[in-house]
Amino acid sequence: METTQSRYEDFLKIRVLPEVLTHHLGKHDDLPALCFYVNGEKTWQTLSYRELYERVQRWQRAFVKLNLERGSRVAMLLPNGPDAICFDLAALSRALVPVPLHAVDTPGSSAFILNDSEARVLVTAKYLKWKNIRQAETLPNLHTVVITDDTLDTDDLPNNNPVNVVTLDDWLDAADNIAIPDIELDPQDLAALVYTSGTTGRPKGVMLSHENILENAKGVMGNICPNPEDTWFSFLPLSHTFERTTTYYLAMGMGNKITFNRNILQIIDDLQATKPSILMSVPRIYERVYARLTEKLNKESCVVRYVFHWAVEVGWRRFCKENGLEVEHSWREFLDPLVAAWLDKKVGSSLREVFGGVRPHAFISGGAALNQTVARTFIALGIPIYQGYGMTETSPILAVNKEHGNDPSTVGPALPNVEMRLGDNDELQVRGPSVMRGYWKRDDATQDVFTEDGWLRTGDQADILPNGYVRIKGRIKEIIVTSTGEKIPPADLEMAIENDPLFAQVMAVGEDLPYISALIVLEKKAWEELAKELSLDPNDSASLTSKAATHAVLKRVKKLTRGFPQYGVPRSVILTLEPWTIENGMLTPTLKLKRRIIKARYQDAIASLYADARNH
Repeated sequence: METTQSRYEDFLKIRVLPEVLTHHLGKHDDLPALCFYVNGEKTWQTLSYRELYERVQRWQRAFVKLNLERGSRVAMLLPNGPDAICFDLAALSRALVPVPLHAVDTPGSSAFILNDSEARVLVTAKYLKWKNIRQAETLPNLHTVVITDDTLDTDDLPNNNPVNVVTLDDWLDAADNIAIPDIELDPQDLAALVYTSGTTGRPKGVMLSHENILENAKGVMGNICPNPEDTWFSFLPLSHTFERTTTYYLAMGMGNKITFNRNILQIIDDLQATKPSILMSVPRIYERVYARLTEKLNKESCVVRYVFHWAVEVGWRRFCKENGLEVEHSWREFLDPLVAAWLDKKVGSSLREVFGGVRPHAFISGGAALNQTVARTFIALGIPIYQGYGMTETSPILAVNKEHGNDPSTVGPALPNVEMRLGDNDELQVRGPSVMRGYWKRDDATQDVFTEDGWLRTGDQADILPNGYVRIKGRIKEIIVTSTGEKIPPADLEMAIENDPLFAQVMAVGEDLPYISALIVLEKKAWEELAKELSLDPNDSASLTSKAATHAVLKRVKKLTRGFPQYGVPRSVILTLEPWTIENGMLTPTLKLKRRIIKARYQDAIASLYADARNH
């Protein structure tokens, strides 16, 4: 029987990315590789490692038929699923460079990336996506467009367009008899051109090699290593390096099964149906579940709330003892051995049921800081969340908490093959084999992001604790400096306020202003209930600016931020019901706030808010 150690040792031998699949051939042919939902048949379907390899071979033949030069860029705009995996592995096997596009990006942004990367091929699911991109900008380098899940418009029939547009079936069928010549891959070959989502300015193409990505996956396994029987759940877009390196390359390299979420609206249904043991997520998903949990709990009796908080207390104490953290004692601690199992059955099992009812191996949180109240609750109730940290430029993971050494107040220690140090202004600087080769056609930007002695500047302020664990304090460029000289990292403040189910999204403002204020997106149902209590009309926009609403919200905000320095507590608020989304340009594809754009959107309201303060 294979062990985790034997699978891990096999993974360490992988030199180039296509081997995450091919090294299983003859050994794990029948193991499940990919699980996905087939809408037409209304059922889940699974591909074995052998069946996936055969599909990839068909895609390889189609790429061979295009006769592209080694290193040519080929772009993908696809939902997570077998087609995305086949595209990627086939392109890499032919020494081509995949360029993953964000499905939620605007057509103009996608067109910019296609032109900047000089992509020769685009594979996308829907014809309308291609049509909108084509109308956004001229695409002189594009040669072939493959539509996977749609029919073609007459505009794109042969001879009607300079770009060859074809359906996936026709593209694959036309190459069925093509031979696949051998090609030698090098670990230093470019394996991805990943464009940063960019909270400001045009995105930059991050050049990652086979070695960069594989070394990152191998480093992650030094802190958290999957077992042979683990199953992964994929819902973050494969255009994100976080999902790509972990839920795809690492999972496949270890011979695990990967299940693809149908769509974000069905994530809970899919989690419950597929029962994954490993999940890569951004904090927002955990925070949404927690908000619903809190909302439901607030409507329960005082006895139910007492039992819930007792379960969290007991579970957290157990976790701290297991992970060498300081234990919080209480008068009822002596009862822990007697009530732990009962409390877990009454409370913990209900939360785990949301994620499929199994005891997970590892749920990872990355991309942004995780709210500590959320982390404590989930961990105490049997959901082992490990917070990590990274950036696209490092393939992407730099640090992650370790099994049996999990400190949720940190992002864990550096990976075994990553070095870290602090530079000026406590900026975290890193080096190691997973650090990018540079930005595509942006030598100046590449030079700016590296120090003279070759360390990558992360742009984040951090503390490196005596035990080597890292605590991120915030983006240097995002730290708010008020006109009185006080410095406030906004992320912790915003997370504290978001603990209240009334507040869906929060952004602190106050740069070069006399005090801190908060822009707050309210949860619609919670707002309706509050408005009713305040005798306000929830559908009247004037209610959001009323003194009653402002006073009630500020009272909640001050309670939530009582642990912060007085100068860091918001003194005024701007309320809205309009959510900040990727579609309206307020969030990046990784769900980070586009602070500059949000601030510009509310600039008149902000100016009005501070008018009195500036005049006094």
